[in-house]
Amino acid sequence: MSEIYDTAILGAGPAGISAAIYAARAKLNTLWLDKQFEQGGQVLNTYEVDNYPGMPGISGMDLGEAMAGHAAKLGIEPLRENVLSVEDAGTDKIIRTKTHEYRARTVILACGASHRKLNIPGEEELSGMGVSYCATCDGAFFKNKTAVVVGGGNMAVEDAIFLSRICKKVYLVHRREELRAERILQESLFACENVEIRWNSVAVEIQGTECVTGLKIRDVQDATESVIATDGAFIAVGILPNTDKFRNLVKLDEAGYIVAGEEGITETPGIFAAGDIRTKMLRQVVTAVADGANAVASVQNYLIHRRD
Repeated sequence: MSEIYDTAILGAGPAGISAAIYAARAKLNTLWLDKQFEQGGQVLNTYEVDNYPGMPGISGMDLGEAMAGHAAKLGIEPLRENVLSVEDAGTDKIIRTKTHEYRARTVILACGASHRKLNIPGEEELSGMGVSYCATCDGAFFKNKTAVVVGGGNMAVEDAIFLSRICKKVYLVHRREELRAERILQESLFACENVEIRWNSVAVEIQGTECVTGLKIRDVQDATESVIATDGAFIAVGILPNTDKFRNLVKLDEAGYIVAGEEGITETPGIFAAGDIRTKMLRQVVTAVADGANAVASVQNYLIHRRD
């Protein structure tokens, strides 16, 4: 009979890394899977993390590497495999990848979330040719050029501030007349002299053939349209939980997030959720690592009461 793991951790963002660290320290027989080459999830795309206690101003890349290094020091690293499905087979859970089938008594879903798309003409066609979802990844390509950021939350404002240090001109397009971002970020944005905000506007088309040349926007109040000449369009309109593979495994809310409290317990016995993938008020690195720890504690409690 194939090996049966105590727990399988799916994902290697801050929640998954934290879960792996706690599982290793608890001496659980752990399977850890992630399809990405680098560990750290979305934090790797963050230019500066200024709200993680004890590490003010650390780059997202450095924080991700430090977390991954901590796990590796404990002797645990993820296998590079893309999970295709998870089946609840009662006492055991079956995890299938392209090349393997694994069994575990419990599963921690820590697969995070992905960038939301606008789904407007030109977005897909010009992706990678001026359309980007990561300012910190691609901003350097637009040095002394013009860029547009679409969105009004923390991500959009952080991107606009970051790009203002590189680009000649930055536009921020937001559908409302006030931003949703934290006040401290708004203050930093308003202090950027080369950033112009287009209020009450939505993006309707990204223009260009071989590369982005403009963004057509529509005023939501009078429906007039105009074009912002730009070299790059950065989309920052939120995230979508990576839960499509688990729709028949756990209960999801209307937005697609796994219904689970801070203990990570889902309605499916033996299945736990941690990080951006679950229902929660605040999705930050600090809450993700807490989720990973709590999920492992819940796994241990579950295993104690359900030992074969």
